[in-house]
Amino acid sequence: MDYQLSQVKSKLLVKAKDMVQHLKFIMAEQQIFSDFASSSNSSRKYGVFLSFRCEDTRKNFTSHLYEALMQKKIETYMDYQLEKGDEISPAIVKAIKDSHASVVIFSENYASSKWCLVELSKIQECKKKQAQIVIPAFYNIDPSHVRKQNGSYEQAFSKHEEEPRCNKWKSCSD
Repeated sequence: MDYQLSQVKSKLLVKAKDMVQHLKFIMAEQQIFSDFASSSNSSRKYGVFLSFRCEDTRKNFTSHLYEALMQKKIETYMDYQLEKGDEISPAIVKAIKDSHASVVIFSENYASSKWCLVELSKIQECKKKQAQIVIPAFYNIDPSHVRKQNGSYEQAFSKHEEEPRCNKWKSCSD
């Protein structure tokens, strides 16, 4: 059993390292990697903001990605003090605005969380207004389920239909 757990952890670490390599490539292409590593040269506090569904990815992929980014000296925001509710805290909105890039980790239950969808909406707003880089990552979910909003995403959005912001959220995930 310990061997299997070790195998799973190794695979998650490899996936996180691959994501860091992908991020570095994108950042280098846009000539901003040095700004990420040294926030003193920038008005933004964070290199990367991580948006994720806690129960799906916090203790596996997201925590490994966070550690890998921090090892590369990329200041990364990962919320550790979540309180259940429909509204995200002003501190999280500020962290999104104060980031060069956001990595949105789409997972099976991401769209079922109003909190995640509000974050995604704010990230898209920063992409438009501040030219923030947005990098989607798909954890144990087919990317077409997110784009086409079928499977668990279709179910989640049908539960949010009464929410006035639902159409805005739908447009952010395609």
